[in-house]
Amino acid sequence: MELGRISAIFRYPVKSMAGELLDVARLSWHGIEGDRRFAFRRLSDKSGFPWLNASKLPQLLLYKPFGFDSNTAELLPTHVYTPDGKEYELRSEELREELSSRHGSDVELMNLKHGIFDEACISVISLGTVHGVERESGRNVDLRRFRPNVAIETHGAEPFEEDKWVGRTLMFGDGNSGAAVRVTMPDERCVMVNFDPDTAERDSEVMKTVARMNGNYAGVYGTVVKAGELRVGQIVTLGE
Repeated sequence: MELGRISAIFRYPVKSMAGELLDVARLSWHGIEGDRRFAFRRLSDKSGFPWLNASKLPQLLLYKPFGFDSNTAELLPTHVYTPDGKEYELRSEELREELSSRHGSDVELMNLKHGIFDEACISVISLGTVHGVERESGRNVDLRRFRPNVAIETHGAEPFEEDKWVGRTLMFGDGNSGAAVRVTMPDERCVMVNFDPDTAERDSEVMKTVARMNGNYAGVYGTVVKAGELRVGQIVTLGE
């Protein structure tokens, strides 16, 4: 069954920092190549989730990785623009010290080649869901609040239709040559959806609306079952 087409593709090279809008991306076994390969770890946190993210430091969303190194197997960033307009090397002591100071506790940069993900290596949302939350909340809800890897413009445009995809397979492109993702679970939302991606200002009505409309779930997570290319405008089909 044809669902619709890819509307947008995003990659987030450093966890919780600004993402990149892509026209084309390579989907490998560990998600979109170059996605969330870096994160800053909170040294004082001994839990199973020590990563510094926007729920702990909203301003992290305003840091923009850039300067991708073509000498690595994947395109990985070499530098970061800060909210103040400074440029630091990603691996520099200056950037580490600035983030430690903003957070109020020491952090260190980690690089994991398989990615640093919350639940799964790829996330998908429909524009119908984003627009539904926008209508219900009475807010201008930027798609980037949900930090998806793939946004799909579905033919039905119904909010939260992704819930029906769990246990099935999303196939990208014509025929059997494209990438495929097995949808494993709905995406339970955290406070990150409340933060404006351009200002880091908080609006709790966004998450309250998602909770009210759909039990705090919006979008889905998946696992890659077939590597391949993703491209904006590509047909998306729902299989068994």
